[in-house]
Amino acid sequence: MTAENTVTAEVEALVREHMTLVSHLVREILGRVPAHVNRDDLTSAGLAALVTAAQSFDAERGASFGRFAATRIRGALIDELRSLDWASRSVRHRARQADGIRQELTAALGRTPTAQELADRMGVAVDDLTAVEGDVQRAMILSLHGFPYGAADDLVRERGAGPEEMLLHRERIGYLHDAINALPDRLRTVVTGYFLLERPMSAIAEELGVSESRVSQLRGEALTLLRDGMNAQLDPDLVDEVDGCVARRRLAYYRQVAAAGTLRTRLSVTTAQGVPVAA
Repeated sequence: MTAENTVTAEVEALVREHMTLVSHLVREILGRVPAHVNRDDLTSAGLAALVTAAQSFDAERGASFGRFAATRIRGALIDELRSLDWASRSVRHRARQADGIRQELTAALGRTPTAQELADRMGVAVDDLTAVEGDVQRAMILSLHGFPYGAADDLVRERGAGPEEMLLHRERIGYLHDAINALPDRLRTVVTGYFLLERPMSAIAEELGVSESRVSQLRGEALTLLRDGMNAQLDPDLVDEVDGCVARRRLAYYRQVAAAGTLRTRLSVTTAQGVPVAA
């Protein structure tokens, strides 16, 4: 296989694995835009951005492709929404200018000016004035359908988390789920019992045949391992450095977490009482 074919195969693999990312971002945006916005148009724009992101992605920079692609896709979706804004800034400026001059002529003439009088005062042809008013009317019709023209960016902004942040949050939950499953048996028993099942520490200690203080120590070890296991995938700079055999065990654990799932499986994880469980 040639180098070019290898690159093409890698791009295709990235696109196939992250197609669900487009679907999730489109679905999140559709929940906050008018019903007339076409899902297929947004999906096409998102998929095109995903392909472009896969072609330009450089893994050596350390960023995850999911985050890199999400930013590109979100930008493409915003651009697609902007394209629905029919009234450009120049059109709105001329419309405001016409309104101002119309008010001046109305006050001076004591009546509503004719189209010719208004066009003459503006120094444009009647046909040009009619075209501007037609553009504004189309924009107003679009606004009446629920799309506030001139505010495409605002449609994907909210006080809470946006679609990208929500998607990344769900990805973190998926990684946490995988990290818990990859824990050594005793540590997983402690985490599952204490956090998921809300069992008392005394019951967990009895099950493991150790003291409650030892269970507390195991809980601390598990939380540290979970934190570093997730950071190894999401933000490697935050991973604590260790040496010797501990480092080898940690590295094996990180690899196990990374190989435990894909973006699709991580996004399919649901939560129960705030703690991830398999969907």
